Amino acid sequence: MVTMHSNCCQTADEFFTSRKASRELRRYRRHGPNRSTRALINALLSEGVEACSLLDIGGGIGAIQHALFEAGAASAVTVDTSVEYMRAAQKEILRLGNRTHTSMYHADFVDIADRIASADIVTLDRVLCCYPEVEKLVSASATKVRRLYGLVYPRGSLLSRLGIAAFNTLCWIRRKRFRTYFHHPDTIDQLASAAGLAKAYSARTLVWQIALYRRESGHQA
Repeated sequence: MVTMHSNCCQTADEFFTSRKASRELRRYRRHGPNRSTRALINALLSEGVEACSLLDIGGGIGAIQHALFEAGAASAVTVDTSVEYMRAAQKEILRLGNRTHTSMYHADFVDIADRIASADIVTLDRVLCCYPEVEKLVSASATKVRRLYGLVYPRGSLLSRLGIAAFNTLCWIRRKRFRTYFHHPDTIDQLASAAGLAKAYSARTLVWQIALYRRESGHQA
């Protein structure tokens, strides 16, 4: 694991504790990925992932990369601001025997984007809502896409917005610096389109939007 300190990493490390990471890893081992993550994984698998490279930004415990390796993906690079979640992901990587195929960076992706190579598949699962400057994050990550770009982010519904407001209020009461953010789905679509990506799949849960984009011909990463 390569660590590159930033204010974003410090804030994430304060909130995403070892207790949270361990609890999520135990839940994953018992039940597999949550519903929205599973929907994104299934959409990726339907496109074919054998021999593909993955860039998983904010990958948490690594549910996406574990599933794609099982389906024949060749390699994965993970960039995450939470060191404890990366440690949890490492435990699962070692258990599954995928260590030699994975590189990990503890960093804000936007800060190190110029050092990260393009990948066939780029994913951000429940990451955009943790980042204040969505334009920077989507633009920086979308340029790394050779084939597929997978996202999970809050829907544009009143329920999603109220949930974010309630969560941030709770963080404020508990004196936590971590905050979540609502970015309109239309803005995300426009940023992806500007990067030469076309939507190939869309689904929703009660709170989350799942979107998969393909690289359009003539727009190479």
